[in-house]
Amino acid sequence: MKLLPVCVMWFLATAAATSAEDLTVLTTAADGITPGKQLDTYLKQQFYQHVDRRLQEYEAVKSRADCARWQQERREFFLEQLGGFPDRTPLDAQVVGRLEGKGYRVEKVIFQSRPRHRVTANLYLPLTPPPYPGVLVPCGHSHNGKAAGQYQRISILLAKHGIAALCYDPISQGERYQMLDDQREHAHFETATWVKVPHPRVHILCTIEHTTAGLGCILLGSNLAQYRIWDGMRAIDYLQSRSDILADKIGCTGNSGGGTLTSYLMALDDRIVAAAPGGFLMTFRHLIDTNGPQDAEQNIYGQIAFGLDEADYVILRAPKPTLVCASTRDKTFPIEGTWPLFREAKRFYTRLRYPERVELAEPDAPHGFTLQTREATVQWMRRWLLGSDDVVREIDELPEPLTDDLLWKLSDGDWTDQQLQCTAAGQVLLTPGEKSVFQLNAELEQGLRKTRSAAWEKLSAAGRRDLVRKTLAGLAPCKNPAAASAEMPPTTPACESVGTIQRDGYSIEKLILTPEPGLRLPGLAFVPAQPNGEACLYLHGESMKADAGPGGPIEAIVRQGRIVLAAELRGIGETEPGHDKPDYGRGRFGRDVQEIFLAYLIGRSYVGMRTDDVAAWARVLAAYRTTPDRPNGLHLVAIGEAAIPALHAAALHAGRFAAVCLRETICSWTEIVRTPENLNQAANVVHGVLKHYDLPDLIELAGADKVRVEQPVDVMGRPLAAHR
Repeated sequence: MKLLPVCVMWFLATAAATSAEDLTVLTTAADGITPGKQLDTYLKQQFYQHVDRRLQEYEAVKSRADCARWQQERREFFLEQLGGFPDRTPLDAQVVGRLEGKGYRVEKVIFQSRPRHRVTANLYLPLTPPPYPGVLVPCGHSHNGKAAGQYQRISILLAKHGIAALCYDPISQGERYQMLDDQREHAHFETATWVKVPHPRVHILCTIEHTTAGLGCILLGSNLAQYRIWDGMRAIDYLQSRSDILADKIGCTGNSGGGTLTSYLMALDDRIVAAAPGGFLMTFRHLIDTNGPQDAEQNIYGQIAFGLDEADYVILRAPKPTLVCASTRDKTFPIEGTWPLFREAKRFYTRLRYPERVELAEPDAPHGFTLQTREATVQWMRRWLLGSDDVVREIDELPEPLTDDLLWKLSDGDWTDQQLQCTAAGQVLLTPGEKSVFQLNAELEQGLRKTRSAAWEKLSAAGRRDLVRKTLAGLAPCKNPAAASAEMPPTTPACESVGTIQRDGYSIEKLILTPEPGLRLPGLAFVPAQPNGEACLYLHGESMKADAGPGGPIEAIVRQGRIVLAAELRGIGETEPGHDKPDYGRGRFGRDVQEIFLAYLIGRSYVGMRTDDVAAWARVLAAYRTTPDRPNGLHLVAIGEAAIPALHAAALHAGRFAAVCLRETICSWTEIVRTPENLNQAANVVHGVLKHYDLPDLIELAGADKVRVEQPVDVMGRPLAAHR
């Protein structure tokens, strides 16, 4: 107990010293842009350039041949970025229950979109004699999926007006959650304790599950959207397999996340005659300027760099009938971004001489599949699938004023979650032999492992480095040559000194590196009184200040006579985005996840950009306080989020670093693919990288004798030894 005051005094003295010296480097805004906003601004500038170029190309579309070429190029690109689709396998469809409603009936259906990967669905059928047109109803992000009231109501309204409606659970919703807790039961979601779970084993929000699974898909060169689109396509297969459904009269409608899936399906599946996507479509520029990128399946790799905007989801199906539904007071997908999109689509349809086949319905309502949207959708489907254009009314008279509370009440369903349940246990993953997305991805990775290993073995060291560079560059070479290369810059990048701090036996020089126009990265050079010609590039994934305190790990290296450059990579420390916005995904993906997906949309990765930063800092350190004929010998230490970019830099420039120490990093990307939970791994993924190489391959390329991995962690950030 007597030691406590001494410890407290030491802590206070250390804290006071650290505060007095202030290691902050980027103390002012550059061109009015604060450090925490510069990466967002940098990426948006490139994003806007791509969007503007696409609009110029769109204006050049004049002939029917131009229209056909526009559609073909974008459809081929879309399919390629999804990773293609698997072969069709037996649906093994079963009707497992029936319900009798007022003016309609319901069949509870289970089918397999892939072997041992089940889809749960409710088929709403008219009471009139068959056959009927069939409309697919993908759900938005409702926790209870197909049982949500608004999706019941649109399905019921369709059935009451002579059209069958198949409403199915998306992945990670309703009965199809992919990350069940097999240890304990839950009443509410872990990160949203005010929301009840649809099943006791469910514990993670659907949007978080989507992005968690989506990261593994990205590494495989696919997208979670591929799974979800394929579910929808197989659902159409199921509809067409039934004798009571008119196979050539298929429609699709959904709202919010269901609007996303409707947009994807209608763009890629020609069987969809009439479509009505709602609560989603807007220009990407408006989305980025308002709420930013959403969960993983709503971002297609490089689509903005290529020129695939959301208007193209409508344009790709022209001149098939499409009703764009968007609400005046939608705060998730604001209407201001929908009208420019609609105008693009309308002009394209008019170019094809079918202007009447694309329309817009805009109810004065908030985000949701509200009554007005449901009525407009059913009337649209009847027009194009039944040849009838009668007015559709869900209720005879709307009360005035029509409040939002009343709109939500009018969206209540007829059935409970349990009544619409298809599986005996309430979750498909509780069915013996069922495969989750993580298991399916793990199987795909196993197949890729054989081919990539064989291809890697055939390459020379130079060939391997070239492959790594191309993989990191992504779509940048054709769209952004200046930022495409992961090679060491030929000259030392601009680096300015902005101050010096003195400590006992060494000094700390504050540096600002400008690796590219619009980016300023801070660094702290710790210089001993008598440098020995050796230098250490010290990259911490939290901040350059993390180990910079008196008596800390950096000082220990400096005491050995080495210069230590504690530097930050873009998006880390002082340039970390998101300081003024809530954590997306409840902190599971990092505060910069929207910037990560913004880069993803323009065909870039954080790993690739940060590898460039490591190379730039290494160039600075090699020449720091020495002469060209006597460059500093370099050692590299990288911790946490900085480790994977550092490993890439070491692999690409094996002669640059005498030794490399990586700490608190994952050992293989395959762990992200096959593990049903991960934490803060979005910054570590590269699209399609597991087609070409894995992290152990980079260690070999950098020189296994000079690379040391200390304190490795699993994908949740837990020490491997302790976890195992």
